[in-house]
Amino acid sequence: MLAGKRVLLGVSGSIAAYKIATLVRLLIKAGAEVQVVMTQAATEFITPLTLATLSKRPVYTEFVSNPATGTWTNHVELGLWADVMLVAPATAHTLARAAHAQADDLLSAVYLSARCPIYWAPAMDLDMYQHPATKENLRRLQSFGNHLIQAGYGELASGLTGEGRMAEPEELLSILETHFKQDSRWKDKKVLLTAGPTQEAIDPVRYISNHSTGKMGYALAEALALAGAQVTLISGPTQLQTKHPAIQLIQVLSAQQMFEATQAIFDQQDVTILAAAVADYTPSVVAQEKIKKKESTFNIELRKTVDIAATLGSRKKAGQLLIGFALETHNELENAMQKLIRKNLDLIVLNSLQNAGAGFGHDTNQVTIIDRNQQPKAYALKSKAEVASDILGAIADYL
Repeated sequence: MLAGKRVLLGVSGSIAAYKIATLVRLLIKAGAEVQVVMTQAATEFITPLTLATLSKRPVYTEFVSNPATGTWTNHVELGLWADVMLVAPATAHTLARAAHAQADDLLSAVYLSARCPIYWAPAMDLDMYQHPATKENLRRLQSFGNHLIQAGYGELASGLTGEGRMAEPEELLSILETHFKQDSRWKDKKVLLTAGPTQEAIDPVRYISNHSTGKMGYALAEALALAGAQVTLISGPTQLQTKHPAIQLIQVLSAQQMFEATQAIFDQQDVTILAAAVADYTPSVVAQEKIKKKESTFNIELRKTVDIAATLGSRKKAGQLLIGFALETHNELENAMQKLIRKNLDLIVLNSLQNAGAGFGHDTNQVTIIDRNQQPKAYALKSKAEVASDILGAIADYL
């Protein structure tokens, strides 16, 4: 898929830069043309000579390569040359510069000039990765239509363990291959996908919700669109955004609104994936004014929400596929299998809060996919982008 493709590879100053030699070698072996642009900080971790030798092209680090002759590097030309741009490793500093359009180094200027799809592969320590400023910069870049390759979970250069590891070269290669590949099994398939939490109002200022961020659902939406599907994403409230032209976004708040949105279009879908964390209960009465704190105890009467998965399962026609999710804390496989049968699903994706790095809020996930024959297939802890690819592969086998 990469043969003849022009890959613009931005490298910033992280210890993970040593892995880029392997990535360049893999890209060249796959037939891609690779142009490397490095920050000055990156040259302290790996030499331009190494990457120039592997890429068979000169590596650029400065606006002016030879002040004596006035030779300069045309950042606009570089930005227009590429079919795809990948910044790996992407440090907190480089992410911040790009998010706020600071173009006083070559890599940032090339980024602002690029018209191609852009991927970011962050690499930093876990506290830096989790800092609100970094999260906001990542959100801004994604809102511009850029793609985030989630950092992995593991041992970091500081000696700490957590999220912040740059994706491995083989994973980066796979993501770029997927970018240029449309799976014929998904081409023009209509897919309904739900994501994120719901909010169940108590009064005008309070609500009941859960810890879902929507990351898994949005990763699925991006993977489906890249594979060639036409995606309708019905999303509860989340800070995530997507601008892929093959994704139609419908935003909702409550379980009832999500139910109504799915009902309206379900019959026209080839595949429906229910990745949202929908509230099981909602207040029976919503106060019209803010409830004042008076008594030492306060009770809210709750009623069940409509079971979206069960309702769609009862309406499912021949040829339609319905996939559900199960987040469990105990008796995981047993509970997931019962849900699969009870709601007439074709597949169910199980994850457990017992697994470190899985569940709500993480950029990684660890899942087990169970089919209608109740045959489970367990996967290792991976980035949510990789998990999305695994899920699509399992569904595509049914297609």
